[in-house]
Amino acid sequence: MTTNMLFHRFTLALGASLICGAASADPFLVGRGMADITGEAAEVGMMGYASPSQVSAGIHMRQRARAFIVQDQAGGKRMVFVNNDLGMVFQGVQQAVIRQLQAKYGALYGADNVILAATHTHSGAGGFSHYALYNMTTYGYNKRTFDAVVSGIVQAIDKAHRDLKPGSIAIGKGQLTDASNNRSLPAYQRNPLAERNRWNSIIDPEMTVLRFKQGATDVGAISWFATHGVSMTPSNHLLSPDNKGYAAWRWEHELKGVRYNADSDFVAAFAQSNAGDMTPNLNLDGTGPTANEFDNTRIIGERQLQKALAIYDGALETLAGPVDYRQRFIDFSHVNVAANFTDGVARTTCPAALGDAFAAGTEDGRGLDGFNEGDLAGNPFFNALGAIIAPAPQWVRDCHGVKPVLLATGVQKPYPWSPEVLPVSIVRIGQLAIIAAPGEFTIMAGRRVRDTVKAALGDGVKYVIFAGYANAYAGYVTTPEEYDAQHYEGASTHFGKWTLGAYQQSYFELANALRQGVPAYASATPRDLANAQMSFQTGVVLDNTPLFTSFGDVARQANASYARGTRVDVEFWTGHPKNNLHQNGTFLEVQRWDGAAWRTVATDGDWSTIYRWVRVDPVWGSSKAAISWDIPATAATGQYRIRHYGDYKNGWDGSIHALTGTSRTFQVN
Repeated sequence: MTTNMLFHRFTLALGASLICGAASADPFLVGRGMADITGEAAEVGMMGYASPSQVSAGIHMRQRARAFIVQDQAGGKRMVFVNNDLGMVFQGVQQAVIRQLQAKYGALYGADNVILAATHTHSGAGGFSHYALYNMTTYGYNKRTFDAVVSGIVQAIDKAHRDLKPGSIAIGKGQLTDASNNRSLPAYQRNPLAERNRWNSIIDPEMTVLRFKQGATDVGAISWFATHGVSMTPSNHLLSPDNKGYAAWRWEHELKGVRYNADSDFVAAFAQSNAGDMTPNLNLDGTGPTANEFDNTRIIGERQLQKALAIYDGALETLAGPVDYRQRFIDFSHVNVAANFTDGVARTTCPAALGDAFAAGTEDGRGLDGFNEGDLAGNPFFNALGAIIAPAPQWVRDCHGVKPVLLATGVQKPYPWSPEVLPVSIVRIGQLAIIAAPGEFTIMAGRRVRDTVKAALGDGVKYVIFAGYANAYAGYVTTPEEYDAQHYEGASTHFGKWTLGAYQQSYFELANALRQGVPAYASATPRDLANAQMSFQTGVVLDNTPLFTSFGDVARQANASYARGTRVDVEFWTGHPKNNLHQNGTFLEVQRWDGAAWRTVATDGDWSTIYRWVRVDPVWGSSKAAISWDIPATAATGQYRIRHYGDYKNGWDGSIHALTGTSRTFQVN
């Protein structure tokens, strides 16, 4: 860090102290902010299930970035945590966000003190990675979605930055036992019996909640709990933040009255933890607790919400002490792992490779025929095919041990298909430490990392949170015992059997540096592949409507009246959603007449609405917006209407034009 960068951080911290009052009884400056990160709502491959047939075709609920900034008033250091309704925060996203922040704020925010975490929803638009493995089923890179994600995250941090005021943070913990199940039990049971008995649970039921206040005013909360974002199934084509997004919306919108348009909105983030083998599909067959994916999303989200509220309103401990952090980039493709982090023998990690069981899928979401979890022999035909598509030298195969290598993603040219230089970081706020990890750690792997960090930090830290899916993404991390089972998670552990040991060693070194107040070891240099992207997506050529109709015309009209608890369905002739993502806006409004004006009561960010884009004629270019509204049982009676906002592309000159459609007025009784 240069002298100018240090001076910039010092002067900004000093200015905040003078403005907000260094003598404040509140130990921190606290800020929060929220913004839209919803990507392309139609004809884009979705991220998470790796299914080419799962292509976006509308929005159930918008995806959002929720940012918190905490500054130590005494020492001046600050940290940022952003929870994002994304499948993953890819490394290119982190790089772009940090570049934009540093263009605005100099050295105030950087990779060392900013944590960008994902909720791991499997129902967002994909194609926003800079590495090929994660863009294969999305037909390459989607710049519009990437830009929406990056700009939304930066907007959320900007809001939190503007919002900084003297405040406090309290912490509480509890256990939630009916929102997750272990989808890889045979692998988990390979862990030592004494270790399993110590935890006495095949799930990680731990929930940790932070309560943020500015003075006496509650302004936000973060809840960490381990369960996958897969309540919505691979057959879903609507963008959705899944169960954690539902929980956040319920707290913000239903309980706090948030309309997602102000810096002062209450922000409720439901963050992910060590969820690698934790599924919300309690039946372990892709369903649970019901057979309906929308009901499951709501129920699992509601269970997380209610437990978080109970902790939030219960006995909390106030955080007190310094803000500090340590961060490094480490090349995990060849880490020398010391014996105390392995089986007692010094080991090494390997260039990234995926095994056969990666294609087999999980117990609650089966993959391709011809692949099976736990098959150590592998499928000869597909292994031979994989050796042609992504060849690996024999020493790489040997390095991965029992894993039958299907795709050697780490040795491809000119760039590996997945990142090998990854960020690891620890942030401390008083007696709390947050571990930011760039992957999906199983519950036992996450427990071991938490134990390692807590032991290294000593008595000054009482609470350790594991924040997964943070700052980059490179697959799963299992324990060595789970790895040997070669279930889906072990086959997806990129750097071989000793991947967890390499992470434990890395976090141990960071924790020691943090405790001793010394710099972290030198970092490796991650690739920046922003200018090496390819897309095989076809853009919007033109939009049309059928003869004798116009854009915005109603194609299916609302009924004259509806009872509460029923559904309204209307359709409009529209253009392609790619023409305008309506970021921080909406494709629809449900409006109620209040006697003087039309007031918006719901948008495409609400649980009660669905916006579907339906292609009618791909040659002529016609399409419809199919909008539904499930009228809440508590809705006020009166007159309503539904409006659609879209955009169409002129086929002659390529210009984009806004359109609006309005349904008839209908009565809700």
